[in-house]
Amino acid sequence: MDPRIERAREIVEREAMAVRQVAERLGPPFCTVLDMILQLRGRVVTSGMGKAGFIAQKVSATLASTGTPSIFLHPAEAIHGDLGRVEEGDLLLAFSKSGETAEVLEMLPHVMAASVPVVAITQEQSSTLGRHSCVVLEIGRIDEAGPYGLAPSASTAAMLALGDALALVVQEGRNFGPEEFARFHPGGDLGRRLMRVEELMRRDDRNPTIASGATVLEAIEVMTRTPGRPGATSVVDHDGKLLGFFTDGDLRRLIEKGLENPRQRRIEDVMTRGPRSIRSEMFALEALALLHHLKIDQLPVVDGDNRLLGLLDVQDLLNLKIG
Repeated sequence: MDPRIERAREIVEREAMAVRQVAERLGPPFCTVLDMILQLRGRVVTSGMGKAGFIAQKVSATLASTGTPSIFLHPAEAIHGDLGRVEEGDLLLAFSKSGETAEVLEMLPHVMAASVPVVAITQEQSSTLGRHSCVVLEIGRIDEAGPYGLAPSASTAAMLALGDALALVVQEGRNFGPEEFARFHPGGDLGRRLMRVEELMRRDDRNPTIASGATVLEAIEVMTRTPGRPGATSVVDHDGKLLGFFTDGDLRRLIEKGLENPRQRRIEDVMTRGPRSIRSEMFALEALALLHHLKIDQLPVVDGDNRLLGLLDVQDLLNLKIG
């Protein structure tokens, strides 16, 4: 085996050990911080210097994307004006392996003067940062994984794991599920998958509709002049309730059977009665799966009283690239 592979495995294992150590140290202080965040009126302000600062930024982003308002405050910039970002009602989550980072400690009294509680993620409660914090989440003493143990590696892995655990357990406490997550990620793949049918369905003049009593010819005319030509039309009663569905496929089959007098032939005689339909609150991914299962291209969209709301076309779902 290439000795470099063996060395890489040693480094990964060292970081894994650091994460396991954090898991074993979790206890009541963790629950205290959870409660503090869940009861917070303001934001979680994360801060850290150097590599710990990068971890603080990532944890802040995870908090924000899972329902907890959060910003990152650079400790060096804080004492040059950015302290104005922090106000009463916030909570400071400070990252420092040693608990002796000068920039973080210099910022600390000014934050506390604003009645902002401080939670430290550091190796020991006995550190300066630990002694001046309301709650300390200890990662314990950790030997770094790289050559000479100089570059932050295992310690940042441990801080990241602890920060993620905090953010994600808080997420559960907020009952922040896939729907809310998608709302915060509208441009991502999950956001697209969790879009609702009501966001995609064709409405108004793009929703071909004819009334009960119309002829086959009128149905063809509606299907032809509807923007996008979806190749189907819904049939409704005088209250707008869905009675039937008629498609290009139905028309072709009628022609093959020798359709006569489309001006006189009533749509009720040839439409699909009581057709399959979907509700507007259905997820886009569910709707696509249903269309594939039924081997059809369109479905009428109805409300709880079976009133027609729109038309969902498979092409609108395929354009989202969620299949």
